[in-house]
Amino acid sequence: MKQRNRKLVGLLGLIGSSVLRSGLATALYLLFPPGLPIWVLMPYFIVAGMGWVLPAMPIVRWMSRPDE
Repeated sequence: MKQRNRKLVGLLGLIGSSVLRSGLATALYLLFPPGLPIWVLMPYFIVAGMGWVLPAMPIVRWMSRPDE
């Protein structure tokens, strides 16, 4: 597969994984009891906000591989 096609497939994979991750993060957040102070919620928001990095790293590495 040429790099141009890998970038298109990778883009669709990144968008799909972002939608899935944000849906899961929101569903998990809704399980928290209401009225928690921000200092309790902040670590969750930091971890959930950086959650896109782990699934994106292999996709970006695969997309940027040069053609043979």
